[in-house]
Amino acid sequence: MNLLSITDLSPDEIGAILDRADELKARRGDPAGDSRSILAGKSLAAIFEKPSTRTRVSLEVAMTDLGGHALYLSSKDLQLGRGETIADTARVLSRFVSGIAARVYDHATVEELGRHATVPVINVLSNAEHPCQILADLMTMRERFGRLEGLKVAWVGDGNNVCNSTILAAAMMGMEMAVASPPGYWPDRKILDQAESLGGRTAVVADPVEAVRGADVVETDTWISMGDEAEAAKRLAAFGRYQVNADLMRHAKSAAIVLHCLPAHRGQEITDEVMDGPKSAILDQSENRLHSVKAVLEKLMA
Repeated sequence: MNLLSITDLSPDEIGAILDRADELKARRGDPAGDSRSILAGKSLAAIFEKPSTRTRVSLEVAMTDLGGHALYLSSKDLQLGRGETIADTARVLSRFVSGIAARVYDHATVEELGRHATVPVINVLSNAEHPCQILADLMTMRERFGRLEGLKVAWVGDGNNVCNSTILAAAMMGMEMAVASPPGYWPDRKILDQAESLGGRTAVVADPVEAVRGADVVETDTWISMGDEAEAAKRLAAFGRYQVNADLMRHAKSAAIVLHCLPAHRGQEITDEVMDGPKSAILDQSENRLHSVKAVLEKLMA
């Protein structure tokens, strides 16, 4: 089984992963709950075309906690950089390791790895989706509210890969979804159609106040993702009124929380006041990248 899209999991499987992540989080550091036998003797090849803090650290620590080993493989360190095909890389790595995680620019790369590997392949970020991030987000929402079904999630900013996975997950888990983005930066139409086929309700609007009104969760991300640097000035101008700040948060529910997958450009998409304030669940969300990916690794590799 591969995890290339959040839709590779069923709602029941997502619920089971979140249950297991909660258990692993509660047991971490408890000698009686030692989990170092789960992936003992197993290795994960972690391919990184893009740099990372949370993704790399969560994978490496997760594998260590589960008794396995992670190999950080920059694309510059692999023969991919000298023209070896993705298919050959997948076939060869499958002879050495028990799983492959890939953080890549093009979603077609993880799809190609998935077609040719004989071990599980995990998408830990592509231009289309970020399923491991959304699992951490769902874990955080459920910790705060005790449920997922019926929550309203408002996404403010770029309709990017994390937004895509959030839209799909909301449809699968019975949540209401609203996206506020400037025209030209809306989520992929295919993602919206896919969410609708899953029974989702996704409102896409230009007005951030409209999206946030009555929200339980307000989520944002950088306006300038890796690969978008050449259009930084254009993006900053387009997204100026899509900042998550105290004024915007007044339109959400009083108990609403704020999420950001990080890294944050403070003063751009989010203010210090909100990011460091009482509504912020961002550090819990970041920590939960570890516990949720441990549950994923166990499911796919144990």
